[in-house]
Amino acid sequence: MTVTTLEDIKRVLEAVLLSATVPLSLNELKRVFEVELHNDFLRRALEELRQDWQGRAAELTLTAEGWRFQTRPEFQPYIERLNPEKPPRYSRATLETLAIIAYRQPVTRGDIEEIRGVAVNSQIIRTLEERGWIEVVGHKDVPGRPALFATTKQFLGDLNLRALAELPPLPELARDSLLAGLPGPEAAADAGGVAGAQ
Repeated sequence: MTVTTLEDIKRVLEAVLLSATVPLSLNELKRVFEVELHNDFLRRALEELRQDWQGRAAELTLTAEGWRFQTRPEFQPYIERLNPEKPPRYSRATLETLAIIAYRQPVTRGDIEEIRGVAVNSQIIRTLEERGWIEVVGHKDVPGRPALFATTKQFLGDLNLRALAELPPLPELARDSLLAGLPGPEAAADAGGVAGAQ
């Protein structure tokens, strides 16, 4: 097949993205073509392809990991009937730890323990690392050089987000939550802690 028009390019992108098992970045998509495509042109083709899929059961989305086709959320209950496997349930402590890391990253284990008021079980950190949602991004410059944890691109991709800035604002989550007591990034910096990154 000779690719000469925008429609041809869109069809190739559609085929590649529908067959991909992971999101694909612009650079990965560019490698598919024999000719060099400019990023702006490729983005335009992807946006047009996204429009072409409006009103269908699947949609083309951009996450932190790249472009992917996915089922629209309103069709998820039907898919779950076909595949009744339930996703893993996480304990409250695991979800609280993940929320603290997501909203205050990078943070040390000690920072998490200070906010939660209890020790962090090593299994919680291991579970989040194995899931691919957090990773060590460095070490704090204090005695003992504790690991600094932050969320990953996979975390954003699994939540269908492009950036941390797309997380719901903290006040919306703070009602009836452990996060209600979290100091803002300025308070963390004033106390010698790590300021939150967003």
